[in-house]
Amino acid sequence: MGLGQAIMPKRTLPEGANGEQSTVTFGDTLKHFIADVNSLQAQAGKAVQDFSSGEAVEVHDVMVAAEKARTSFDLLLEVRNKTIDAYRELSRIPV
Repeated sequence: MGLGQAIMPKRTLPEGANGEQSTVTFGDTLKHFIADVNSLQAQAGKAVQDFSSGEAVEVHDVMVAAEKARTSFDLLLEVRNKTIDAYRELSRIPV
């Protein structure tokens, strides 16, 4: 059981086509977001590598890919920082 599954309640989504309800935890959302950031980082790295090896890649495409990767990584860091701040705040509450 991951941290998100242990602490965060599960959010129930509307019923799907087969009548079953699906649940998404904070941990699942965070894992998906990290995978997306990793994918953008890999795409930016490939664009830079292709450009520096002389392939037919436009400079602006490389810059856009790098900025997307940087912005998504900055957002991921902010989510991490806010999550840590929230955890610290919750740990200060007397039980």
